[in-house]
Amino acid sequence: SVRRLKPGGADVELDDDDHDMDIDQLAATGGDTEDFSERLKRVTQLTGMSDPVYAEAFVTVHQYDIVLDVLIVNQSSETMANLTLELATVGDLKLCERPTAHTLAPGESRTVRANIKVASTETGIVFGSIVFDATGPANQERTCIVLHDIHIDIMDYISPASCSDLAFRGMWAEFEWENKVAVNTDITDVQGFLDHVVKSTNMRCLTPASALGGQSGFLAANLYARSNFGEAALVNVSIEKRPSDGKIQGYIRIRSKTQGIALSLGDKITLKQKAATK
Repeated sequence: SVRRLKPGGADVELDDDDHDMDIDQLAATGGDTEDFSERLKRVTQLTGMSDPVYAEAFVTVHQYDIVLDVLIVNQSSETMANLTLELATVGDLKLCERPTAHTLAPGESRTVRANIKVASTETGIVFGSIVFDATGPANQERTCIVLHDIHIDIMDYISPASCSDLAFRGMWAEFEWENKVAVNTDITDVQGFLDHVVKSTNMRCLTPASALGGQSGFLAANLYARSNFGEAALVNVSIEKRPSDGKIQGYIRIRSKTQGIALSLGDKITLKQKAATK
């Protein structure tokens, strides 16, 4: 459940050190050291193999923009004139410029690049179509092929960060957006579930390991991360292991200054919390 909280409590002065981001982590987004398997994960098929035009997009995420390198292949026996890649966005994404039109001979391929500016940290969607004029006798009309959506992952913009307990409590009281996610998982170990949430959300656990040790069936921990845009994301994990059936129950509460981060992180946690079993 997502709700907007009233600003409460006295303002807490935060040190500049609490807001420092890990520059080295932000700089390493898809560099030359990325192996081939990781690069394949960034390829999205946009059309079917039986369509007259085959298209796939290689998505490269930089700090404040997204580059789409779209491979377009003319699989028909006709020349395609005025072939244009039409794109639109959902979320805080803005297409910089419209890609130019091209002419593709039968069997010819071309890579079209599109640049998208990112304004904030939230999950975005890029959708569109490929339109062209067929010049052969079989079809001389304007043809439109709808493309599969490209989902931009919020994890590409979030990096683990650290802050003091005082700063965390101050931001927790200040931030007005909260998303409360109920725990629903097959993992039966509370520490294992926490590790899975930390890994899935790319956040840092602020609660010291000494406070999480032991064989208790209860666990409460605070997680923290910052985005490329300086936005903070706070997460509190409060779970317990039921003695009756050994299953974990509890809630994961997400707070942020913007609704987009709270919603996107909640969707990510809901999707990932059942992805592993222990």
